[in-house]
Amino acid sequence: MQSIRKLLIFLTLGFALVAGVTTAQAQDADAAEEAAAETAPAPESQNVLDMFKAGGWAMYPLGLLSVSAFGLIIYNFLVIREKTFLRPDLVEEIKPVMGNLQFDKARQICDENPSVVTNIIYSGLDRVDPENFDPEIIKEAMEESSTEELAAPFVMINYLSLIATLSPMVGLLGTVSGMVKAFRGIAAAGMGNPQGLADNISEALITTASGLIVAIPAMFFFFFFKNKYGKIASSVSKLVGDVFFEMIRGLRRHSS
Repeated sequence: MQSIRKLLIFLTLGFALVAGVTTAQAQDADAAEEAAAETAPAPESQNVLDMFKAGGWAMYPLGLLSVSAFGLIIYNFLVIREKTFLRPDLVEEIKPVMGNLQFDKARQICDENPSVVTNIIYSGLDRVDPENFDPEIIKEAMEESSTEELAAPFVMINYLSLIATLSPMVGLLGTVSGMVKAFRGIAAAGMGNPQGLADNISEALITTASGLIVAIPAMFFFFFFKNKYGKIASSVSKLVGDVFFEMIRGLRRHSS
């Protein structure tokens, strides 16, 4: 009986000793990790220029695309305006002139005040034949000119969509190129430098982020100007239709 009691006491003391040693080792490991974290150098902060250099070759076409997108946004803000296209003051001046069938005077007003609306009206007046007057020919000329005049400004809006599509693709290509470079580094030096591998992957992902930074505002302003231009184009068609209606009404009045 006494031998069993001694054995239990011995086992209890053994477990206590093992537990104490394990706890002490864990505390030593935590202390060592804390000390290593305190002594490790803090990561260096990067500015925009550093990130541009770190992104590699893909940052140069992305930089060109970002400058182009910025220029197109400014250009469209200056050009895509109702006053530039519609010129309602001139339309109100031309309507009574067309109603009185004073085509030479209407042509002079359009010639002296070039705009999208006046250019379309001028194209119709340019086909007026006093000896064989045909309103359908004038209408067809206005429709042809309307298509030409309204298509040209939309090309500059459409370039924003092109930039929004190309930028993420260029960024992704730069990331793939950077990842290939990182894996080549692993193949050459092995896995002995995980920090170097992390740096290479981080640099590779910079191009993807840069591509998205260029693409998102370009896509936003593409739809913004597209919707605005669609509204202006509808107003242009209505104003030209009003001028043509005044001309038809003047013809009926003079023929009656």
